[in-house]
Amino acid sequence: MSKIRRLTIPFLIVLLACFWVVPAGAQPPDFAALAAKLKPAVVNISTEKTVKPRMPSFREPEAPGGNDPFDEFFERFFRGAPQSPRKARSLGSGFIISEDGYILTNDHVVDGADEIKVKLSDGREFKGEVRGLDPKLDLALVKIDAGASLPTAKLGESDAIKVGEWVMAIGNPFGLEQTVTVGIVSAKGRVIGAGPYDDFIQTDASINPGNSGGPLFNVQGEVIGINTAIVSGGQGIGFAIPVNMAKQIIPQLRDAGRVIRGWLGVTVQTLNQELADSFGLENTHGALVNEVVKGSPAEKAGLQRGDIILAYDGQRIAELNDLPRLVAATPVDKTVTVTIFRDGKERTVKVTVGKLDEGAQETAVGDKEMSGTLGITAANLTPELVERFSLEGTEGILITRIDPDGPAAQANLRVGDLILEADGKEVKSVSEFEEIVGRKSAGKVLRLLIQRKSALLYTTVTLK
Repeated sequence: MSKIRRLTIPFLIVLLACFWVVPAGAQPPDFAALAAKLKPAVVNISTEKTVKPRMPSFREPEAPGGNDPFDEFFERFFRGAPQSPRKARSLGSGFIISEDGYILTNDHVVDGADEIKVKLSDGREFKGEVRGLDPKLDLALVKIDAGASLPTAKLGESDAIKVGEWVMAIGNPFGLEQTVTVGIVSAKGRVIGAGPYDDFIQTDASINPGNSGGPLFNVQGEVIGINTAIVSGGQGIGFAIPVNMAKQIIPQLRDAGRVIRGWLGVTVQTLNQELADSFGLENTHGALVNEVVKGSPAEKAGLQRGDIILAYDGQRIAELNDLPRLVAATPVDKTVTVTIFRDGKERTVKVTVGKLDEGAQETAVGDKEMSGTLGITAANLTPELVERFSLEGTEGILITRIDPDGPAAQANLRVGDLILEADGKEVKSVSEFEEIVGRKSAGKVLRLLIQRKSALLYTTVTLK
């Protein structure tokens, strides 16, 4: 009997295992079948460009007759000597998006190339022609004439991808053609400083030099990203442009060769909790307007400095970077509804979006000590101070000294900053500013609008 009891538990375990059903999606997909299906649409792109030589640089003599003899040697034998241009070669990846030979890749893969060669998975090579470039998104459209229909990659929905989902990258890292790597989506919405519209998908699928421009697939075999960047010296950290951003501009690249973007005419900054509290907003969602360009669509619609943009064209602005992407994707002359927060209330305004100009990237009273509350010394503006501090603004009051242990220093205020507003009120003199500050008690937060060089910025200071 004891033997039967000892056998019962192992028997039950085996029995349960026989009926155990693994949930769908818990097992990795059949990557071998997926790779075989997708490889034909992925291409190798090799480029060649002419690089002009740089002339040797020589130090200027410190005094007459003080030339370095080595500099004289190089000056005599190398300056003016004919220098031959050289050819620079690079490799990248891409993928076919139409049967007639349109290929999507990165701008940095083909920009400035004298010659582009596209190699298909079956070994055939064709001359590539750039049909459109978008440096801001780092995307390019290349065309080949294969004389027959080509296999294509289906463009998926990058907005639908979730963190933790399986993904596959196919490309040509270090020139090793048709390399397949797999991993998961590590994060979404990454801002890495690559451009004004950063919104990268982060993945731990191995991506290396040569993968640039190649596709990132989901398990359905759809492209959800364009591999474009890696962390130098890092492992398992790669970044891909969401394919939905590419889908918005592909028609313009194909038809016009460039992208025309919408323009609102505001500069914005991130809201922190103290700034949000100072405006009477319960959370930090939205984009804080710190400047409105004169004559811009925003000014014509009545937007003002200090407005907080909560929604644009029906889409919520969760964080600062949402707004530039949405505005850029808006067709020129389209009228959109913008929800703003002003004076403690939400309101809506109608804005007719303009066209972004791609070539543009907008008697002394004496010092007054306020070290007891803010830890700064401020002065009314004079022509002498404007010249001494090389100021670009002529309004407000100037911070001339800062207590390194005071509240202003902790708020990252700097000597040379101009204080334009305090708690939403214009500051025209030190006495006006002192009056505003004097109405607040220790521990209270003061909201300031400052000008630093040509930039405007909201910040907060907690009074002592």
